[in-house]
Amino acid sequence: MAAPLNFSRYLHLAQAFLARGRLPALLLAVTRKASKGGLRMRPLQDDLKLMRALCVAWWRGDYRELDRQTLLAVMAALVYFITPVDAVPDWVLMLGLLDDLAVLGWVLRRWRNELDAFRDWYAVQPQSSQLVLQQLPELPERVVAENPTVSS
Repeated sequence: MAAPLNFSRYLHLAQAFLARGRLPALLLAVTRKASKGGLRMRPLQDDLKLMRALCVAWWRGDYRELDRQTLLAVMAALVYFITPVDAVPDWVLMLGLLDDLAVLGWVLRRWRNELDAFRDWYAVQPQSSQLVLQQLPELPERVVAENPTVSS
């Protein structure tokens, strides 16, 4: 199964987010966009929650049973999701989210085994741990200083 068009560009962006410690900022942006989408976002909600929980668990050091390529692919899909001008700009009515769905679906299929392993791990965690993984990690102070509209 071939990667979506220009996906390698988003892999590079994901690497930059990770190298700069900006994963919490990425997750905040994903959460904001998902919450603004209303009914249009309903098909994505469970998948976004899974990907977000995976990133939070990795960030906290709770779950490291995935290879770097899987983490970067998930992050790249999330970067693609928050990018308003991608293959089909988000402002194009009824079509703007289709490419986002396609990219997220491709990542979910391509890395199904790794994501299923995380889903299984997550399911056996205590409820309190699951709640922590559903929350956004704290943003580093330098991220908050660079973006005064972000509050931690």
